[in-house]
Amino acid sequence: MTPSIMPINIGNTAFMLLCSSLVMLMTPGLAFFYGGLVGRKNVLAIMMQSFISLGWTTVLWFAFGYSMCFGPSWHGIVGDPTYYAFLHGITLSSMYTGNDAGIPLIVHVAYQMMFAIITPALITGAFANRVTFKAYFLFLTGWLIFVYFPFVHMVWSPDGLFAKWGVLDYAGGIVVHNTAGFAALASVLYVGRRQKVELKPHNVPLIALGSGLLWFGWYGFNAGSEFRVDAVTASAFLNTDVAASFGAITWLFIEWFYHKKPKFIGLLTGGVAGLATITPAAGYVSLSTAAIIGICAGLICFYAVALKNRLGWDDALDVWGVHGVGGMAGTILLGVFASKAWNANGADGLLLGNTSFFFAQCGAVIVSGVWAFAFTYGMLWLINLFTPVKVGAETQDRMDEDLHGEDAYLHA
Repeated sequence: MTPSIMPINIGNTAFMLLCSSLVMLMTPGLAFFYGGLVGRKNVLAIMMQSFISLGWTTVLWFAFGYSMCFGPSWHGIVGDPTYYAFLHGITLSSMYTGNDAGIPLIVHVAYQMMFAIITPALITGAFANRVTFKAYFLFLTGWLIFVYFPFVHMVWSPDGLFAKWGVLDYAGGIVVHNTAGFAALASVLYVGRRQKVELKPHNVPLIALGSGLLWFGWYGFNAGSEFRVDAVTASAFLNTDVAASFGAITWLFIEWFYHKKPKFIGLLTGGVAGLATITPAAGYVSLSTAAIIGICAGLICFYAVALKNRLGWDDALDVWGVHGVGGMAGTILLGVFASKAWNANGADGLLLGNTSFFFAQCGAVIVSGVWAFAFTYGMLWLINLFTPVKVGAETQDRMDEDLHGEDAYLHA
């Protein structure tokens, strides 16, 4: 990823710019999805937590984030934050040389930045209605620096620790979903349960809009992770839709069985679970395996949410059950079903006799989950020493007005 005379591949470059735009669209989609799930007086507060990441994460990425992810390695843990600081040294002639993609390094910077933007925003659904904006802003900053950026380096940099273990994560099962999901669980346990809050979603069409934007953007999220247009790109694209669809229908049927009515929100949630679970495996498994992963996503994530409810964890929007458990399950299932027949640059999984790859996947899931959980809990405790993390009980049901002085609706 240094200045190079490699010619620009126009097709790959155009495709990756499109994928970058699709991934960017996922963050507003997430804001709509979460906004519909909370009460009508808390819509703007949770949507702003997603949109602030669009701005502030970009600032951090420009200053040192990209360098921490993809700069020269420090013991395989994190990149040198000064190497690409303020994108110094990246010019029009700088090329991304991975996978012989032939795209400008600027495009790689932009694409990976969109991943960084949405990842911490995922966590916000867990502690909805309970965290002050100032505390969240500090949390967003610290979490990116000490969790997200190092794990990007460990997994996706050629010199990263997990990469050297042989760990594979096609588009973010470990880097995005597992870390965000277990950070979400830690935040839920720290901030505690909500009080005096309407727990029912206030706007199901808004949830559907957000879900549709997420599903649409996920094609860029997964197919774009090949960084070029080839047969693997196409399989990752279709695997994304197949897993999401099987996940949605599986969740729908399970919930229908228990509640005797088909639930729209359940259908949408199952789709997101399928998307999260296929993410690490999208470019490494067959089309039939994607269907199996989708079914597993619907089953495992549904019962993870049920377990959360039984244990009394107030993960408001099921971030741990859908993203954390989904990312973990998808990474482990990749260790089982991976096949070089579907990606020569991948690996064969446990079913093809590769036990070492399977255990590497499991190890990466454990390390990333434990660190994300422990650091998140500790950081929230530390932030609370300087500024309150939790809002008061009365504010929990009117976050928009009390924290931001705004209302989502004229007659809220």
